[in-house]
Amino acid sequence: MKRRVLALLVVLLPLTGCAAIPTQTNPKPLGPSASRQTSVEAPEPEKDLDPLSIVREFIVASASPEGDYAAAKAYLTPDARKSWNTKGTPTIIDNVFNTVPSSGDSDLPSDAKQRTVQVVGRNVGRLDLQDSSFVQQGGDLNEPVRVEQVDGQWRISTPPVGVFVTSADFGRVYQRVVLFFYDKDRNVLVPDPRFVLVPPVIGIPQRVTELLVKGPSSAMRGALFSELGPDAGINKPTGEANDGALEVDLTRLGDPSPAVRKKIVAQVVRSLAGVTSSRVRVLLDGAAISPDRKDWRPADVQSGDALITPSAEERGMVATNGKLVSLPDDTQVKGPAGTGEYNIVSGAQSLDGSQLAVVSRTGPNAVRLLLGPAEEALREVNLEAASLTRPTWVPGNTAGQPGTEVWTVGDGVNVFRAVRGEGGVWSTSAVNATELAGFGHIEELRLSRDGTRVACVINGKLFIAAVVRSEDSTPTIRVPRPQPTSLDGVVTTVDWLAQDVLVAGTSLPNSPVVRLNIDGLKIERYNTSNLTVPVTSIAAAPGRPVLALDHTGLWSASEVGDVWRGSQVKPDPTGYVFYPG
Repeated sequence: MKRRVLALLVVLLPLTGCAAIPTQTNPKPLGPSASRQTSVEAPEPEKDLDPLSIVREFIVASASPEGDYAAAKAYLTPDARKSWNTKGTPTIIDNVFNTVPSSGDSDLPSDAKQRTVQVVGRNVGRLDLQDSSFVQQGGDLNEPVRVEQVDGQWRISTPPVGVFVTSADFGRVYQRVVLFFYDKDRNVLVPDPRFVLVPPVIGIPQRVTELLVKGPSSAMRGALFSELGPDAGINKPTGEANDGALEVDLTRLGDPSPAVRKKIVAQVVRSLAGVTSSRVRVLLDGAAISPDRKDWRPADVQSGDALITPSAEERGMVATNGKLVSLPDDTQVKGPAGTGEYNIVSGAQSLDGSQLAVVSRTGPNAVRLLLGPAEEALREVNLEAASLTRPTWVPGNTAGQPGTEVWTVGDGVNVFRAVRGEGGVWSTSAVNATELAGFGHIEELRLSRDGTRVACVINGKLFIAAVVRSEDSTPTIRVPRPQPTSLDGVVTTVDWLAQDVLVAGTSLPNSPVVRLNIDGLKIERYNTSNLTVPVTSIAAAPGRPVLALDHTGLWSASEVGDVWRGSQVKPDPTGYVFYPG
């Protein structure tokens, strides 16, 4: 048994960064210190540190939650150690920060026993204690910290409200884990990333299970659904069985059908795939949940990826000079869309490749939306606007099924959808996007290929929001969250590389194209070679090279470090490039 426990530790140790979640069976919101209330002796701070250094070292020590932040508390006065609230939402700040004297202390004598130090820097985000999700939170940091002398040594008497930790330390202490829930139609598994504390490593699977049982994150509630149900619990802690399998024993699931049991297994196995390489044994009240098999691996479960993956036969298109041309050979597409008669501004292709949606210019301040089979005459829908964003398709409910719903934004303000009904008739209606109102002009809107999220470029800023559908499938855009402040005002275009990964074009010469996770904490910059800014159009899709259009031409790169390669297609600089979706 000891050997098996050691083996599990070896597997999990490289996966640094997990679990602000208590280890009890019934999860509840707790601070990252909640599971470590045991007494830990921390070394005393270095002697004779000045007030600025005391505060700086305190922030550095706050990265360690052991013993309810014992290392950080060593920098506090005895009274402050008792009153400092370590159970609040952890705030992540930029790695570069300063401690400076407060301007109000300028008149104090040099031998004053009390001073105020300002922690100055930039906010990065916070950890939502309700669900352990990361939330972007930009803006300046200017936090006053009061210090006083205790037995000749400076100590903090009024610490910041809550715990402050630098983004580098956050990355060392917390791990990103990805849970999986279902879309509204319960056909596709959708990622829902969280961040949890690392130690103790052996307890990570249990903490992931607790998060899974609690359900989707607050930002995605109503957009994602769990087949475990709202009453699900854990029968016994998740851990290694005698034969080395990782056992997950659930309870209070009711009596799910065989099909639902398989979906529950898929949720559990996919959610644990990032924290263990062991076989996963899913139990219900101590018995195997499915008679089909005892143990599962990710390859054994259905994820629904086939429903949201573009057809391999469809290589992408470019809207240029009023028509659509195919990639990579620069031939005009069949049918009227390829002749130029529609004066096409932008376009989109359904995932199966059979349907087109194009924005057609009819005058200096007038456009229309045309929809229909790719090689046939397209139909105009009832939608008046001076401008329409590049269309985006909602996936069909079965693999290979043509899409029946298209979204676009009119005049930068109104989000519309066109839905094909019986007889092939398209009808249009407004999407409830009230929560987007006030952020500004919507320059681009892209639905994720699973249909559960939208990425929007608004006044050069990137936002991600949930798509919540009612019982009759009427959508509402909910909980829009701004993405990294480092990209504020410079984002020009965006597309979905994967369900939880975006690629954005910018006007920054040192970062013309970036890749980022949907939580926005990790940003990777593509090679800058050959590209010029601004990048005006981006196309991305799973397993496809990223395509970027600038005023010099069309470029492609498969990986972040790749040199951008030119295409034989030479689009109009105002054109749009797109993959199906």
